[in-house]
Amino acid sequence: MSRPCGGAQNARASGAPGQTLLDRYMEKGCYVKDISPTSEARGLFAVSQAAQGQSRNGPYWRLTLVDASGSLEAKIWHPLSADFSEIPAGALAWVEGRAGLYRDQVQLTVEHMRLLDAAESAAVDQTALMPASPYPLDDMLHELDGAIKAEFTHAPWRKLVQAFFSNAEMRAAFRVCPAAKGVHHAYVGGLLEHTLSVFNLCRRIADQYPELDRQTLLAGALFHDIGKLREFSGGLANDYTDEGRLLGHLMLGIEMLAPFMARSGLEEPLQRHLKHLILSHHGELQFGAVRPPHTPEAMALHYADNLDAKMAQCRGLFAQMEEDGQDWTPWQATLGRPVHRAARTPEKAAPATRKKAVKEECLSLLKV
Repeated sequence: MSRPCGGAQNARASGAPGQTLLDRYMEKGCYVKDISPTSEARGLFAVSQAAQGQSRNGPYWRLTLVDASGSLEAKIWHPLSADFSEIPAGALAWVEGRAGLYRDQVQLTVEHMRLLDAAESAAVDQTALMPASPYPLDDMLHELDGAIKAEFTHAPWRKLVQAFFSNAEMRAAFRVCPAAKGVHHAYVGGLLEHTLSVFNLCRRIADQYPELDRQTLLAGALFHDIGKLREFSGGLANDYTDEGRLLGHLMLGIEMLAPFMARSGLEEPLQRHLKHLILSHHGELQFGAVRPPHTPEAMALHYADNLDAKMAQCRGLFAQMEEDGQDWTPWQATLGRPVHRAARTPEKAAPATRKKAVKEECLSLLKV
Protein backbone atom coordinates (compact mmCIF):
# COMPACT_ATOMS: atom_id res chain seq x y z
CA MET A 1 0.00 0.00 0.00
CA SER A 2 1.33 3.46 -0.94
CA ARG A 3 2.16 6.00 1.73
CA PRO A 4 -0.57 8.62 2.35
CA CYS A 5 0.67 11.95 0.98
CA GLY A 6 -0.53 13.72 4.12
CA GLY A 7 2.01 11.92 6.29
CA ALA A 8 1.71 9.73 9.34
CA GLN A 9 0.28 12.48 11.52
CA ASN A 10 -2.92 12.40 9.44
CA ALA A 11 -4.28 9.16 10.80
CA ARG A 12 -7.96 8.37 10.34
CA ALA A 13 -10.30 10.70 12.19
CA SER A 14 -10.74 9.69 15.78
CA GLY A 15 -10.24 11.26 19.17
CA ALA A 16 -11.59 11.96 22.59
CA PRO A 17 -15.15 13.29 22.96
CA GLY A 18 -15.23 17.07 22.60
CA GLN A 19 -11.90 17.19 20.81
CA THR A 20 -12.13 19.27 17.63
CA LEU A 21 -10.73 18.33 14.28
CA LEU A 22 -8.12 21.07 14.55
CA ASP A 23 -6.93 19.61 17.85
CA ARG A 24 -6.28 16.33 16.07
CA TYR A 25 -4.89 17.64 12.82
CA MET A 26 -2.47 20.51 13.24
CA GLU A 27 -1.20 20.45 9.65
CA LYS A 28 -2.77 20.88 6.23
CA GLY A 29 -2.05 17.31 5.12
CA CYS A 30 -2.06 16.53 1.39
CA TYR A 31 -1.95 19.19 -1.27
CA VAL A 32 -3.82 18.61 -4.51
CA LYS A 33 -0.60 18.76 -6.53
CA ASP A 34 0.83 15.83 -4.53
CA ILE A 35 -2.11 13.48 -5.13
CA SER A 36 -1.27 10.91 -7.80
CA PRO A 37 -3.21 7.91 -9.15
CA THR A 38 -3.34 4.87 -6.82
CA SER A 39 -2.18 6.97 -3.84
CA GLU A 40 -3.99 7.58 -0.58
CA ALA A 41 -4.91 11.17 0.23
CA ARG A 42 -5.65 12.77 3.59
CA GLY A 43 -5.93 16.49 4.03
CA LEU A 44 -7.89 19.66 4.58
CA PHE A 45 -9.58 21.13 1.50
CA ALA A 46 -12.18 23.69 0.51
CA VAL A 47 -15.24 22.48 -1.38
CA SER A 48 -15.66 24.80 -4.35
CA GLN A 49 -18.52 22.82 -5.93
CA ALA A 50 -20.86 20.08 -4.74
CA ALA A 51 -23.65 18.40 -6.69
CA GLN A 52 -25.70 15.27 -6.14
CA GLY A 53 -26.14 12.57 -8.76
CA GLN A 54 -27.77 9.17 -9.11
CA SER A 55 -25.97 5.95 -10.00
CA ARG A 56 -27.18 2.35 -10.22
CA ASN A 57 -25.96 1.80 -6.65
CA GLY A 58 -27.71 4.84 -5.22
CA PRO A 59 -27.21 8.61 -4.84
CA TYR A 60 -23.70 10.05 -4.80
CA TRP A 61 -21.94 13.41 -4.38
CA ARG A 62 -19.63 14.94 -6.99
CA LEU A 63 -17.25 17.47 -5.43
CA THR A 64 -14.52 19.81 -6.56
CA LEU A 65 -11.87 20.08 -3.84
CA VAL A 66 -9.39 22.94 -3.89
CA ASP A 67 -6.37 24.22 -2.03
CA ALA A 68 -3.54 26.61 -2.79
CA SER A 69 -1.95 24.12 -5.22
CA GLY A 70 -4.96 23.38 -7.44
CA SER A 71 -8.23 21.48 -7.66
CA LEU A 72 -9.48 17.95 -8.32
CA GLU A 73 -12.76 16.10 -8.62
CA ALA A 74 -13.90 13.79 -5.84
CA LYS A 75 -16.81 11.36 -5.54
CA ILE A 76 -18.67 10.22 -2.43
CA TRP A 77 -20.44 7.01 -3.35
CA HIS A 78 -23.42 5.33 -1.67
CA PRO A 79 -23.83 4.50 1.20
CA LEU A 80 -21.36 7.11 2.56
CA SER A 81 -23.09 9.78 0.45
CA ALA A 82 -26.24 9.38 2.57
CA ASP A 83 -24.35 10.85 5.55
CA PHE A 84 -24.47 14.31 3.92
CA SER A 85 -27.81 15.99 3.36
CA GLU A 86 -26.02 19.19 2.32
CA ILE A 87 -22.46 20.13 1.32
CA PRO A 88 -22.34 23.90 0.83
CA ALA A 89 -19.91 25.46 -1.62
CA GLY A 90 -17.11 27.15 0.30
CA ALA A 91 -17.20 24.64 3.17
CA LEU A 92 -13.93 23.34 4.60
CA ALA A 93 -13.59 19.59 4.97
CA TRP A 94 -11.13 17.01 6.19
CA VAL A 95 -11.11 14.38 3.46
CA GLU A 96 -9.60 10.90 3.26
CA GLY A 97 -9.71 8.63 0.25
CA ARG A 98 -7.93 6.89 -2.59
CA ALA A 99 -7.03 8.48 -5.91
CA GLY A 100 -7.46 6.92 -9.32
CA LEU A 101 -7.71 7.97 -12.96
CA TYR A 102 -11.01 8.81 -14.64
CA ARG A 103 -10.88 10.00 -18.26
CA ASP A 104 -7.16 10.67 -17.83
CA GLN A 105 -7.76 12.96 -14.85
CA VAL A 106 -6.97 12.25 -11.20
CA GLN A 107 -10.15 11.66 -9.22
CA LEU A 108 -10.52 10.96 -5.51
CA THR A 109 -12.91 8.36 -4.12
CA VAL A 110 -13.81 9.65 -0.66
CA GLU A 111 -13.75 7.09 2.15
CA HIS A 112 -14.15 9.52 5.04
CA MET A 113 -15.11 13.19 5.19
CA ARG A 114 -15.92 15.62 7.97
CA LEU A 115 -17.14 19.17 7.39
CA LEU A 116 -15.61 21.77 9.71
CA ASP A 117 -18.00 23.87 11.76
CA ALA A 118 -17.91 27.68 11.71
CA ALA A 119 -15.52 28.02 14.66
CA GLU A 120 -13.07 25.50 13.22
CA SER A 121 -13.20 27.11 9.78
CA ALA A 122 -12.48 30.53 11.26
CA ALA A 123 -9.36 29.17 12.96
CA VAL A 124 -7.89 27.71 9.75
CA ASP A 125 -5.16 29.58 7.89
CA GLN A 126 -7.01 29.83 4.59
CA THR A 127 -3.94 30.89 2.61
CA ALA A 128 -3.15 27.17 2.33
CA LEU A 129 -6.58 26.57 0.79
CA MET A 130 -6.90 29.42 -1.69
CA PRO A 131 -4.86 29.31 -4.89
CA ALA A 132 -3.18 32.68 -5.43
CA SER A 133 -1.03 34.37 -8.04
CA PRO A 134 2.65 33.44 -7.76
CA TYR A 135 3.48 37.15 -8.04
CA PRO A 136 3.11 39.59 -5.10
CA LEU A 137 -0.19 41.42 -5.50
CA ASP A 138 1.05 44.80 -4.28
CA ASP A 139 4.07 44.65 -6.59
CA MET A 140 1.79 44.04 -9.58
CA LEU A 141 -0.50 46.90 -8.55
CA HIS A 142 2.51 49.20 -8.19
CA GLU A 143 3.77 48.20 -11.64
CA LEU A 144 0.34 48.84 -13.15
CA ASP A 145 0.10 52.26 -11.48
CA GLY A 146 3.46 53.25 -12.95
CA ALA A 147 2.49 52.05 -16.43
CA ILE A 148 -0.78 53.97 -16.28
CA LYS A 149 1.04 57.16 -15.34
CA ALA A 150 3.55 56.69 -18.15
CA GLU A 151 1.14 55.76 -20.95
CA PHE A 152 -1.98 57.92 -20.66
CA THR A 153 -1.06 61.40 -21.82
CA HIS A 154 -4.48 62.42 -23.18
CA ALA A 155 -6.11 64.14 -20.20
CA PRO A 156 -9.59 62.48 -20.48
CA TRP A 157 -8.03 59.01 -20.80
CA ARG A 158 -5.81 59.71 -17.79
CA LYS A 159 -8.77 61.03 -15.77
CA LEU A 160 -10.88 57.96 -16.58
CA VAL A 161 -8.20 55.39 -15.83
CA GLN A 162 -6.85 57.02 -12.68
CA ALA A 163 -10.34 57.67 -11.29
CA PHE A 164 -11.28 54.02 -11.66
CA PHE A 165 -8.10 52.50 -10.26
CA SER A 166 -7.85 54.98 -7.38
CA ASN A 167 -11.40 54.20 -6.26
CA ALA A 168 -10.90 52.36 -2.96
CA GLU A 169 -13.71 49.84 -3.52
CA MET A 170 -12.70 49.02 -7.09
CA ARG A 171 -9.00 48.83 -6.24
CA ALA A 172 -9.53 46.46 -3.31
CA ALA A 173 -11.74 44.15 -5.37
CA PHE A 174 -9.42 44.26 -8.41
CA ARG A 175 -6.41 43.32 -6.25
CA VAL A 176 -7.80 39.91 -5.25
CA CYS A 177 -10.41 39.00 -7.89
CA PRO A 178 -9.86 35.77 -9.88
CA ALA A 179 -9.90 36.05 -13.66
CA ALA A 180 -12.01 32.91 -14.15
CA LYS A 181 -13.81 30.10 -12.39
CA GLY A 182 -11.44 27.60 -13.96
CA VAL A 183 -9.08 27.13 -16.94
CA HIS A 184 -6.78 30.18 -16.51
CA HIS A 185 -5.88 32.64 -13.73
CA ALA A 186 -8.62 31.14 -11.54
CA TYR A 187 -7.08 32.23 -8.25
CA VAL A 188 -6.67 35.19 -5.90
CA GLY A 189 -5.05 38.03 -7.84
CA GLY A 190 -5.65 36.27 -11.16
CA LEU A 191 -7.48 39.21 -12.73
CA LEU A 192 -4.71 41.62 -11.75
CA GLU A 193 -2.03 39.26 -13.11
CA HIS A 194 -3.92 38.67 -16.38
CA THR A 195 -4.71 42.37 -16.87
CA LEU A 196 -1.10 43.42 -16.31
CA SER A 197 0.11 40.74 -18.72
CA VAL A 198 -2.36 41.72 -21.46
CA PHE A 199 -1.50 45.40 -20.88
CA ASN A 200 2.21 44.70 -21.36
CA LEU A 201 1.54 42.59 -24.46
CA CYS A 202 -0.50 45.44 -25.93
CA ARG A 203 2.33 47.89 -25.23
CA ARG A 204 4.65 45.70 -27.30
CA ILE A 205 2.05 45.33 -30.06
CA ALA A 206 1.62 49.11 -30.18
CA ASP A 207 5.41 49.50 -30.41
CA GLN A 208 5.44 47.13 -33.40
CA TYR A 209 2.41 48.73 -35.10
CA PRO A 210 2.54 52.50 -34.48
CA GLU A 211 -0.54 53.04 -36.66
CA LEU A 212 -2.66 51.70 -33.77
CA ASP A 213 -4.34 54.13 -31.37
CA ARG A 214 -2.03 53.24 -28.48
CA GLN A 215 -4.00 54.82 -25.63
CA THR A 216 -7.34 53.37 -26.73
CA LEU A 217 -5.77 49.91 -27.07
CA LEU A 218 -4.18 50.16 -23.62
CA ALA A 219 -7.43 51.36 -22.05
CA GLY A 220 -9.11 48.32 -23.58
CA ALA A 221 -6.41 46.10 -22.08
CA LEU A 222 -7.05 47.59 -18.63
CA PHE A 223 -10.83 47.30 -18.76
CA HIS A 224 -11.55 44.31 -21.02
CA ASP A 225 -12.28 41.96 -18.08
CA ILE A 226 -13.19 44.50 -15.41
CA GLY A 227 -16.76 43.17 -15.27
CA LYS A 228 -15.38 40.07 -13.58
CA LEU A 229 -15.33 42.08 -10.36
CA ARG A 230 -19.08 41.50 -10.36
CA GLU A 231 -19.25 38.29 -12.36
CA PHE A 232 -17.47 36.17 -9.72
CA SER A 233 -18.07 35.89 -6.00
CA GLY A 234 -14.38 35.24 -5.22
CA GLY A 235 -13.47 33.59 -1.93
CA LEU A 236 -13.23 29.84 -1.37
CA ALA A 237 -16.32 29.02 -3.42
CA ASN A 238 -15.60 31.47 -6.29
CA ASP A 239 -18.84 30.89 -8.14
CA TYR A 240 -20.74 32.98 -10.66
CA THR A 241 -22.98 35.64 -9.17
CA ASP A 242 -26.59 35.97 -10.33
CA GLU A 243 -25.75 39.03 -12.43
CA GLY A 244 -22.68 37.24 -13.72
CA ARG A 245 -24.81 34.38 -15.02
CA LEU A 246 -27.52 36.66 -16.42
CA LEU A 247 -25.42 39.46 -17.93
CA GLY A 248 -21.79 38.30 -18.16
CA HIS A 249 -18.66 40.32 -17.57
CA LEU A 250 -18.68 42.11 -20.92
CA MET A 251 -22.00 43.86 -20.24
CA LEU A 252 -21.16 44.32 -16.57
CA GLY A 253 -17.88 46.00 -17.51
CA ILE A 254 -19.67 48.56 -19.70
CA GLU A 255 -22.12 49.23 -16.86
CA MET A 256 -19.35 49.67 -14.29
CA LEU A 257 -17.42 52.11 -16.48
CA ALA A 258 -20.42 54.27 -17.40
CA PRO A 259 -20.27 56.69 -14.42
CA PHE A 260 -16.49 57.03 -14.71
CA MET A 261 -16.70 57.78 -18.44
CA ALA A 262 -19.45 60.32 -17.86
CA ARG A 263 -17.16 62.31 -15.54
CA SER A 264 -13.98 61.91 -17.60
CA GLY A 265 -14.68 64.28 -20.47
CA LEU A 266 -13.59 61.52 -22.87
CA GLU A 267 -14.74 62.22 -26.41
CA GLU A 268 -17.78 60.23 -27.54
CA PRO A 269 -15.98 58.43 -30.43
CA LEU A 270 -13.28 57.26 -27.99
CA GLN A 271 -15.91 56.09 -25.50
CA ARG A 272 -17.64 54.16 -28.27
CA HIS A 273 -14.38 52.56 -29.36
CA LEU A 274 -13.54 51.50 -25.81
CA LYS A 275 -16.96 49.90 -25.46
CA HIS A 276 -16.38 48.03 -28.71
CA LEU A 277 -13.02 46.72 -27.45
CA ILE A 278 -14.68 45.34 -24.33
CA LEU A 279 -17.68 43.83 -26.13
CA SER A 280 -15.60 42.21 -28.89
CA HIS A 281 -12.52 40.95 -27.07
CA HIS A 282 -13.70 37.31 -27.08
CA GLY A 283 -13.23 37.43 -30.84
CA GLU A 284 -16.17 35.35 -32.08
CA LEU A 285 -19.86 35.31 -31.25
CA GLN A 286 -19.75 31.60 -30.37
CA PHE A 287 -17.11 32.39 -27.74
CA GLY A 288 -19.17 35.09 -26.06
CA ALA A 289 -18.31 38.23 -28.02
CA VAL A 290 -21.22 40.63 -28.42
CA ARG A 291 -19.66 41.77 -31.71
CA PRO A 292 -16.60 40.48 -33.58
CA PRO A 293 -13.62 42.87 -33.56
CA HIS A 294 -14.14 45.55 -36.21
CA THR A 295 -11.08 47.74 -35.60
CA PRO A 296 -7.36 46.97 -35.67
CA GLU A 297 -7.17 47.81 -31.95
CA ALA A 298 -10.00 45.37 -31.18
CA MET A 299 -8.23 42.64 -33.15
CA ALA A 300 -4.96 43.31 -31.35
CA LEU A 301 -6.66 43.19 -27.94
CA HIS A 302 -8.44 39.94 -28.76
CA TYR A 303 -5.23 38.19 -29.77
CA ALA A 304 -3.30 39.50 -26.75
CA ASP A 305 -6.06 38.36 -24.37
CA ASN A 306 -6.36 34.96 -26.05
CA LEU A 307 -2.60 34.42 -26.07
CA ASP A 308 -2.21 35.23 -22.38
CA ALA A 309 -5.10 32.95 -21.44
CA LYS A 310 -3.70 30.05 -23.50
CA MET A 311 -0.17 30.45 -22.12
CA ALA A 312 -1.48 30.59 -18.56
CA GLN A 313 -3.50 27.42 -19.16
CA CYS A 314 -0.45 25.59 -20.53
CA ARG A 315 1.64 26.81 -17.59
CA GLY A 316 -0.93 25.45 -15.14
CA LEU A 317 -1.17 22.12 -16.96
CA PHE A 318 2.59 21.63 -17.02
CA ALA A 319 2.84 22.51 -13.33
CA GLN A 320 0.62 19.50 -12.58
CA MET A 321 2.81 17.10 -14.56
CA GLU A 322 5.66 15.04 -13.23
CA GLU A 323 9.12 16.49 -13.85
CA ASP A 324 10.19 13.41 -15.83
CA GLY A 325 8.41 10.72 -17.76
CA GLN A 326 5.28 12.65 -18.78
CA ASP A 327 5.33 14.70 -21.96
CA TRP A 328 1.62 14.98 -22.83
CA THR A 329 -1.31 16.40 -20.88
CA PRO A 330 -4.68 14.66 -20.94
CA TRP A 331 -7.19 15.87 -23.55
CA GLN A 332 -8.16 19.49 -22.87
CA ALA A 333 -11.71 20.26 -23.94
CA THR A 334 -11.13 24.04 -23.81
CA LEU A 335 -8.18 23.73 -26.20
CA GLY A 336 -9.57 20.91 -28.32
CA ARG A 337 -6.35 18.90 -27.96
CA PRO A 338 -3.82 17.49 -25.51
CA VAL A 339 -0.72 19.63 -25.07
CA HIS A 340 2.84 18.41 -25.50
CA ARG A 341 5.63 19.54 -23.21
CA ALA A 342 8.48 19.58 -25.69
CA ALA A 343 12.17 19.31 -24.89
CA ARG A 344 13.73 22.71 -24.20
CA THR A 345 16.77 24.20 -25.88
CA PRO A 346 19.66 24.18 -23.38
CA GLU A 347 20.33 27.55 -21.80
CA LYS A 348 24.03 27.25 -22.69
CA ALA A 349 26.31 24.62 -24.10
CA ALA A 350 27.88 22.21 -21.63
CA PRO A 351 31.56 23.00 -20.92
CA ALA A 352 32.72 19.72 -22.44
CA THR A 353 30.78 20.48 -25.64
CA ARG A 354 32.36 23.93 -25.92
CA LYS A 355 35.87 22.47 -25.40
CA LYS A 356 35.24 19.85 -28.08
CA ALA A 357 34.08 22.51 -30.53
CA VAL A 358 37.19 24.63 -29.87
CA LYS A 359 39.46 21.60 -30.29
CA GLU A 360 37.81 20.65 -33.59
CA GLU A 361 38.16 24.23 -34.84
CA CYS A 362 41.89 24.28 -33.95
CA LEU A 363 42.44 20.95 -35.71
CA SER A 364 40.70 22.22 -38.82
CA LEU A 365 43.00 25.27 -38.87
CA LEU A 366 46.10 23.06 -38.61
CA LYS A 367 44.99 21.13 -41.71
CA VAL A 368 44.88 24.27 -43.84
